This record gives sequence, C-alpha cells and structure tokens, in this order.
Amino acid sequence: MPHTRTTTHLPTAPPTPSQTIGEATTACYSTQELARLLGVDASTLRRWRTARPPQGPPFIRLSPRRIVYRACDVQQWLANHRIDPALAA
Repeated sequence: MPHTRTTTHLPTAPPTPSQTIGEATTACYSTQELARLLGVDASTLRRWRTARPPQGPPFIRLSPRRIVYRACDVQQWLANHRIDPALAA
C-alpha cells in the first residue's frame, strides 16, 4: 500500500493522547510545510537556522537531513513577534 503524506495545520485545540508520543511532543511541520504556512521560501528557514545566533522558530534536528518544527513552538514564536500597532506608537 503506498504511503500518503498528510499536511498538518496549526492545531486549534490541544492534541489528543493519540496525537502525542509523550508529553513533550505535538504536531510537527517540515521545513517545506512551515515555509508554506508562513509565506516564505524554505531557503529562508534554512538561513534562519544557520544564522549566528539562530533566528526563526525553534526547531528539532531529527537527523542531519531532517528538521521539524513543533506547532506549539511556532505558535509561541509567532506570538512573541506580534506587534500591536496601537501599542507600538
């Protein structure tokens, strides 16, 4: 049976126990999935990862060629970079 890849989206509710592998794990995005979600090129995420100091959302290096981003880390990173124009003035 061929393997089909599913695209994940930012969860709107906490993950159910069947979605987790331990308490510290949540839905994850590949570099390509996160780039599409953020509207940037995948090379931008790679550049952010290799910058010193690193920029962009936290990531997990599963192997030398496999990087994933936890959805909860991406949500937190986005929240930390949110600018409210009413408060910025």
